[in-house]
Amino acid sequence: MFAIMQEHEGYMRRCLELAQLGAGNVSPNPMVGALIVHEGKIIAENFHQRYGGPHAEVLVVNEVQDKYGVQAEGLLHTATMYVSLEPCAHQGKTPPCADMIARYGIPQVVVACRDPFDKVNGEGIRKLEEAGVQVIEGVLAKEALWLNRRFSTRVTHHRPYIILKWAQTANGYMAPVDGAQQWITGAEAKQVVHRWRSEEDAILVGAKTALTDNPQLTVREWRGRNPKRILIDKQLAVPATANLYGEGGETIVFNALRSDWEGNTKYIALENFDWYLPQNIVFQLYLMDVQSLIVEGGRKTLDHFIEAGLWDEARVFTSPDIWHDGVDAPELHRKPLHTQIVGRDRLDVFVKTP
Repeated sequence: MFAIMQEHEGYMRRCLELAQLGAGNVSPNPMVGALIVHEGKIIAENFHQRYGGPHAEVLVVNEVQDKYGVQAEGLLHTATMYVSLEPCAHQGKTPPCADMIARYGIPQVVVACRDPFDKVNGEGIRKLEEAGVQVIEGVLAKEALWLNRRFSTRVTHHRPYIILKWAQTANGYMAPVDGAQQWITGAEAKQVVHRWRSEEDAILVGAKTALTDNPQLTVREWRGRNPKRILIDKQLAVPATANLYGEGGETIVFNALRSDWEGNTKYIALENFDWYLPQNIVFQLYLMDVQSLIVEGGRKTLDHFIEAGLWDEARVFTSPDIWHDGVDAPELHRKPLHTQIVGRDRLDVFVKTP
């Protein structure tokens, strides 16, 4: 039994590796990897590649048919499918995968975890079992849930998964007191940040950061798509010539004065702007199918989200530099989940637990 479970875990680990390849391209869908094993050999593997496109389960079945032709039916009837998330049971942009698996007569399906979406949760497994498919679930479930934490947060909490990000000096300062722009971290950290941007749906800053740093908030040091740029600017103080209004994607401005579209910019006026500001912003983003959000600051903006308890993860770079004074960085008063060295800087990743 132990050997069989080890075998299941080995194949499921490969599913999770495949699923990760969809990062940045499938939101607001989950990342899913799948493979088909026949007589101890992987005969097909694939992953959900783009939102609205075929799911991983469909792609691996198609791959078996393309590779093996007339032999495909017999292979599928004696094979095992591994999939990192419960096959869907409802008609969305694509037909239900559970029905497709049953139709092709695949006798065994190994699932990492259930889909928390209320139209699926357990229904995909029920459909498979009613069709006579043996379902084994819970293989590397913890790892699978972590992989799709953005998707799970959106469908269960009705808001994006929120990642706080900032850089600080060795003695805890995140910005000069005079409001000037000054880099804290090295080139390697900058490249990592641009990779993160390519993996998340949106990135948010406040008006003060936009005026001081004039950021583009795009992916330039990495290959991938640009996130939506989110600006909190109550009085619309950031000029139209600012970099974050430039080419490179959509910009959404939460303010107190106007609601309309202008080019690639959407203005959203919030009533009672100063009341429950982060809660109102994340709900609006949820309605726009934004599944994940990086909050880059500055200090006032970060404090809004921290004080509201609206964060799931924090990624904090600490440089070896020491400043004589500056704006204090936030303190989370908890131990990091893990730490790594990025160039000359230290990266601590914190996770907010209930």
